[in-house]
Amino acid sequence: MVWQSGKWMVLAVTIWMQAFTGTNLDFSAYSSELKSVLGVSQVQLNYLATASDLGKALGWSAGLAVMWMPLWEVMFAAAAMGLIGYGAQWLVIAEVITLPYSVVFILCLLAGCSICWFNTVCFVLCIKNFPSAMPLALSLTVSFNGVSAALYNLAVQSLGHSSSAVYLLLNALIPLFISVVALIPILHQPPLDSPAPDVVKRDKRTFLRLNVLAFFTGLYLLFLHPSDSSMACLLLYGAIFLLILPLGIPGIFYDGEWLNHTISSSFILVVDDDEADNLQLHKQLLSRENEPAYSAMPNGMSRENSSVEEGSSGETVMLGQEHTAGMLVRRLEFWLYYIAYICGGTLGLVYSNNLGQIAQSLGHGLMTSKLIAIYASFSFFGRLLSAAPDFVPMNKVSFSRTGWLAIALLPTPVAFSLLGAFGGNTLAIQAGTALIGLSSGFIFAAAVSITSELFGPCGVGVNHNILITNIPIGSLVYGYLAATVYDSNATPGAAGLGEALVCMGRECYWLTFVGWGCVSVVGVVCSVMLFLRTRHAYHRFDTSRRSTICLSEFLHTG
Repeated sequence: MVWQSGKWMVLAVTIWMQAFTGTNLDFSAYSSELKSVLGVSQVQLNYLATASDLGKALGWSAGLAVMWMPLWEVMFAAAAMGLIGYGAQWLVIAEVITLPYSVVFILCLLAGCSICWFNTVCFVLCIKNFPSAMPLALSLTVSFNGVSAALYNLAVQSLGHSSSAVYLLLNALIPLFISVVALIPILHQPPLDSPAPDVVKRDKRTFLRLNVLAFFTGLYLLFLHPSDSSMACLLLYGAIFLLILPLGIPGIFYDGEWLNHTISSSFILVVDDDEADNLQLHKQLLSRENEPAYSAMPNGMSRENSSVEEGSSGETVMLGQEHTAGMLVRRLEFWLYYIAYICGGTLGLVYSNNLGQIAQSLGHGLMTSKLIAIYASFSFFGRLLSAAPDFVPMNKVSFSRTGWLAIALLPTPVAFSLLGAFGGNTLAIQAGTALIGLSSGFIFAAAVSITSELFGPCGVGVNHNILITNIPIGSLVYGYLAATVYDSNATPGAAGLGEALVCMGRECYWLTFVGWGCVSVVGVVCSVMLFLRTRHAYHRFDTSRRSTICLSEFLHTG
């Protein structure tokens, strides 16, 4: 029981770490003030946003650090990067010090790298402590990364500061404080052990309850908006209470099996033996380190047909097959996945980076914090939804993750169509922001599992970092084009921001919305093509898994 409570405490601090280290999501809250203090153009401001995203491309450095350093040292190294990166920017905006643009660019890069290092620590904690429920642990904890902007927004409003520079100060200090809190559970992690089947069942039930709690946390942050600093303070205390609750939920229900008898079995999802076997089989598929990917057949195809699909190029798709970097870039499936990601999730991230200027140009500058909270909350809901394939009973519904990915991309073109047609309308901006947050959040959370299934779990650290190189590339390209359109319609000194170029009116982003909408359609098309090329591999794997389960049942009953 001590081991069980220990791993849930680790999960709780991982949730806190994710909830307070998604600091790049509040960039648009202080971007206008940063632009004014530095006296830069929209294009130059976009380069600063790109620098933060470029830090994610250095994620491989965190992987190397975990190999050579204790996990707690990696965590504090991440906190130190954020302290320097955000702290120095706060001193610049507060006009305490003056730094050249190139140095601010490096600070943004360092801050972005700190986020990636924190994420790596969280991934390692989930994988180590929940080997049989890894997708559930990852999707739940990564989901809380989406509420960072909403939490920081409440914290700033509770302090009653009019300057947005306080966002940077909190971005520098809070992750360091969370790291100190997380130190003891990380140092006293429970020993590695193979969980018993009944433990696997209870874990999945506990994750379901934690997801329900997380859903209510998202609703709380979405619909409750403070009217003054005292109300914001109360709402912040409520949000912190909801973040502390995951510490108690497993303890309350782990030995409280009586609850299962008081609620209708049709209402509660009970993990039966089949689902536990499914989870174990799925784990075995994704942990095949020593099995050869191909048999010695002359044409190089596997004899194991349950998870193989013949593509139009004559290559095969095998779930769980390990790919080196060289193999990865030669796969058509990878490039379809890459384009779908850059035209979906990355595009949504660039939109969030521009929220401050979008709201300002449309005359809704006071709505910036509300739009940030809407994007963050719906990004959180999207991340939670990414766990749907792991909760749906496989013997009832069989649908590949690539199919879920294609569905998740659909809201993005709808959102940009709405923004392009009715961008001046307040409700249209809020609805479009919500749809984009929902779509991009799903993609961010589901990406690790999809990469692991399609290209192998052992090399997921390297392969996923290759995939997310699309983030700085997309941030640079999309942001540059949007900034060029913005600056071409801007006038100096507008909106009382000194010499900074400011654009006011629908024309500032209308052409950008149209272009981004067309790009998102390309992403949907590529995701559908990816689904068509992999659906048979998922179907055959599910068929093989069910056959194995039936055989196991027969042997067990016999």
